[in-house]
Amino acid sequence: MESFILTRKDMAKLLLALNGQSHESPLQVLQASWTSSHLNDQQQGSAMPAFLSTSLPPVIEKLIKGTRVKGFSLQEIAALGRLIEYSGVSLTAMQNWVKRDFKPYFDCPKVGKKYSINQAALLFIIDDLKYNLDFESIRKLFCILFNKPEDENDDLVGPVSLYEAYSDMFEQLDATHRQIEAKATDSENYKQDFVTEQMVLAAANRYARTLPELTGRQREAVRNFMLIAAVSIQTAYCHSVSKRYFNATMFL
Repeated sequence: MESFILTRKDMAKLLLALNGQSHESPLQVLQASWTSSHLNDQQQGSAMPAFLSTSLPPVIEKLIKGTRVKGFSLQEIAALGRLIEYSGVSLTAMQNWVKRDFKPYFDCPKVGKKYSINQAALLFIIDDLKYNLDFESIRKLFCILFNKPEDENDDLVGPVSLYEAYSDMFEQLDATHRQIEAKATDSENYKQDFVTEQMVLAAANRYARTLPELTGRQREAVRNFMLIAAVSIQTAYCHSVSKRYFNATMFL
């Protein structure tokens, strides 16, 4: 059966909807995501058979039913994480992060015995950053961005908002870069890496400037994080492609 796959931007929109920060409901976000990836089925009138052949984890079924969700178990967060494209997150890894590597940020579940939407976003952020940074480096970044782990009110940017910002930025940059690449001549190909770096920096700066309440140093920290996160998503994609080709080589 086909898996239900979400882009990072889709997942960010879902978290915002669950957090009451969107005009869309969680169900509307899921519907839009599935529809955008099945346009051919829609046009051919075969949307129903395509959806019936899609595997849905219990946490997605809960959201489709309209169940009000304020928090998730770790198992549910891991199940959501496995839906994100190019993500290789596992429940075991998240258990290690919560109990050991990033314990101060998860020492106390924020919603009864469940983890809050912000804590879920933090786990997805860790999963992205781990492709380029070691855990000590990620902890240092979190210390700058989120200050005291137990107090969400002193965050420079909330985890869900930050996840949404860099996911959206990456998708926009990826689309723009594809357009540039399609038009580039062979003599211009060598410039692509430089152009991409400048594009990321410019986009990260634009986002940082939307945070006037921060000091110049804090905005610079947010800008740098945005660049790191965007590059990490690209690394996750490359890792996924390499793994698929390795598995194909071993299988054939």
